[in-house]
Amino acid sequence: MRLPFAFITTLLLALPMSSAHAGKTYCCTDANGRQACGDSLPRECFGRAYKELSDRGTLLRQVDAPLTAEQQAQHEAAQAQKKKEERAAMEEKRKNQALLNTYTSEKDVDIARDRALADLEARAKEAQVKLTDATKRKQKLEGEMEFYKKKPVPAELKDQIKGSETEIKVQQAAIDAKKQEMDQVRVKFEEEKKRYLELMRGGKAAAASGK
Repeated sequence: MRLPFAFITTLLLALPMSSAHAGKTYCCTDANGRQACGDSLPRECFGRAYKELSDRGTLLRQVDAPLTAEQQAQHEAAQAQKKKEERAAMEEKRKNQALLNTYTSEKDVDIARDRALADLEARAKEAQVKLTDATKRKQKLEGEMEFYKKKPVPAELKDQIKGSETEIKVQQAAIDAKKQEMDQVRVKFEEEKKRYLELMRGGKAAAASGK
């Protein structure tokens, strides 16, 4: 049986129209705990979580409710903390790699430490020599003061004594600073050695396990 052409044309034109009317449904739970649905987002769903459903009731999309100001602040704080932790992890990884690139053995760490300490000790000795010279010079100048018990002390002599006292303070401070630096160097290299050995043990363990 052959259908009239006009009937076929009408049928074909109707198909897209039927498809166009097959819309979506938006549903949410309103402020009173009731289900609110519509072919467009109901006003009751504004600012609330909602579901987007197909014409067959299949879930197409789940939309969360907008964050409150407090929730947004908490979210931003959590993201900032996460980034901070990620940066810290990357920095630790960089330092660990630098450590492995710098040393090939535990002995290398000791050699680097001794070299750094020797340099600081040499500078401390230089300051000690200057301190000794300044102390002797001050003692000599103070001896000259004996000649001026009953007459005014020359301004030049006073200035020389004052200069010696300043030099003594400067060199003593330099010595103290170098000693402090030496203590810091010992701590630094002790920590580096400990970390280096941990990394080496970890690398051997990973190699043994085939990771």
